[in-house]
Amino acid sequence: MSTDAAVEPDPHPGEPHRGGVAQRLNWLRAGVLGANDGIVSVAAIVVGVAGATIEIGPILTAGVAGLVGGAISMALGEYVSVSSQSDSEQALIAKERAELLVMPEEELEELTGLYRAKGLSESTARQVAIELTEHDALAAHLSAELNIDQNDVVSPWHAAAASAAAFTIGAILPMLAILLPPADWRVPVTFFAVLIALAITGTLSATIGGSSRMRATLRVVIGGALALASTYAIGALLGASGAV
Repeated sequence: MSTDAAVEPDPHPGEPHRGGVAQRLNWLRAGVLGANDGIVSVAAIVVGVAGATIEIGPILTAGVAGLVGGAISMALGEYVSVSSQSDSEQALIAKERAELLVMPEEELEELTGLYRAKGLSESTARQVAIELTEHDALAAHLSAELNIDQNDVVSPWHAAAASAAAFTIGAILPMLAILLPPADWRVPVTFFAVLIALAITGTLSATIGGSSRMRATLRVVIGGALALASTYAIGALLGASGAV
């Protein structure tokens, strides 16, 4: 018999039955939100400076500083957050592995009880626990007790890099919008480009999260418009007062 005959076809190829789907969706949503942060924060900086001066040098300097500082800040925050999560998960995995070595019978009883609590009969719960223990005891306990997959622990470095990249991608848009047009068109073009981009990121975020697209999009667009208007007004007032 060929090895191909032993492979069972997936009866639901369009459905995400494999592990890590929720985590990948969370990463995708985090990437969209990171790009959104890059758009708003850097746009607010360059528009604020553009309100005070038409000189391209200060605008470029402020924009680059905001982009680099924001990307590093996002990466550092994500690294610290995910490191704490990863350390906690690794500690729980080590604890469960040690318990399986020291008290396997007690762990089997615990696993049986967990499946019994889910509605299985005593005999079925015990049979399930025995078969899963024989297959991979650690994976069975991590899944049933802690909802952890030992092969799907998030890497802090990957999370940090993804966060910095998402922020940078979002920040590039307002940088281009403020630098490329003629002086008289810089602020209007930036406003328009940023609000369109925010509408797209708001729609994507709502789609991934399964919430109302209209509400999420309006929330993001209105918030971004207020941020841009506020920083531009402050920059214009400072420029008119001669303080800068």
